[in-house]
Formats: sequence, structure tokens, C-alpha cells
Amino acid sequence: MKEKFNIVFVLLLILFPLEASSQFYSEALGGYMLNQVVYKGDTIPYVELKEVPVYPKLKNKKLEKFYWKTVRDVKLVYPYVKIVAKEYAMINAKFDTIVDKKQRMKYTKKYEKQLLKKYEPTMREFTLSQGKMMIKLIDREMDKTGYALIKEIRGGFVAWWWQLFAKMVGADLKEDFNTSKREQDRIIERVITLYEAGVL
Repeated sequence: MKEKFNIVFVLLLILFPLEASSQFYSEALGGYMLNQVVYKGDTIPYVELKEVPVYPKLKNKKLEKFYWKTVRDVKLVYPYVKIVAKEYAMINAKFDTIVDKKQRMKYTKKYEKQLLKKYEPTMREFTLSQGKMMIKLIDREMDKTGYALIKEIRGGFVAWWWQLFAKMVGADLKEDFNTSKREQDRIIERVITLYEAGVL
């Protein structure tokens, strides 16, 4: 019985990656040290396995095509959405220390120039669909549309100007992310869940 258990345990270790927090490599022992638990009087290794989400097959070819395009776009855009959220938090923290409106504007313009210098070359490579994806994911991540963020930080006129530009190229900074109303947003959410789980 113990041999069967050992074979099953070894197979589990091979098939499923170990959580980094529950293991460390020991040079002296020539292997990994694992957490352990006592189960029915036996001490056995304890390994936490990551949860892997499972979804039903997509209904038709059109949705499947959208799914794979979304996978490509999310992989490229999502890390930048996280950067936007981080930078927004930093700006808000700095705004807490700057009371004067003119000083805020001066700081914002300087900070914007730094961000453009750092990220603009990469973002210029985004396609229109990837730009639209970023607008949606910003709303998902921060619960604010791109338009609302620009208006909050740079003012109404700048937000209006960027919205006008976005409309001219076929995008909309006011577009929100809503899984209860849109099938495509549900697919985007599915892709992000799988991406964050490390499956994609």
C-alpha cells in the first residue's frame, strides 16, 4: 500500500508545480524541503496546488476567434494596465501632499513627460484593438473610465480633447467594462482569470 501511495505522490509532484512558499531547495539533501502534516498518524508532505479555472467550450467560431485575439491582446496590454494603476496610486499619494492647484498642474505635466518618455515607444506599437482593450481593462482595474481618469488628473478640456481624438480613430475613452451586459467582456474576464492563474 505504501508503494502505491509513494508512486501516486511522486506523480503528483511531477504533474503539478509546487508553490514557492511551501518549498525550498536543499543542496545538502539534494532536493526540495516541503512542509509536512500529520495525517492519521503518518507524517506526509504538504503541498498547496494552484487553483486552475475551467470554462465551458465557446459557442461558435466567431467567439472562439475573438477569444484567441483577446488572449494575444491581454498578454501584451494587461501588464501596462497594472502600471497605469500603480502610477495613478503614486500620483494620488503625491496629490495628498500638494494643496496648491498650480503646483499640482506643474507636477502632473512633469510626471506625464517622464511617463511618456518611458512608455510611449512601446505603446505606439499597440494596434487599435489593443488600445481599445487597454481602455476597457483600465476601467476593469480601477473602476474608472480612461476619460474619468484624464479628467481627474489633467482636467475636463484635456479629457475632452483626448476623447475627440479617440473617437476619430474609432475608440471611446468613456467605454466601460461590464460582464453582466456584454458577452465579449465576459470572454475578456475569462482570459484575464486564466492569464493571472498562469495557464496562458
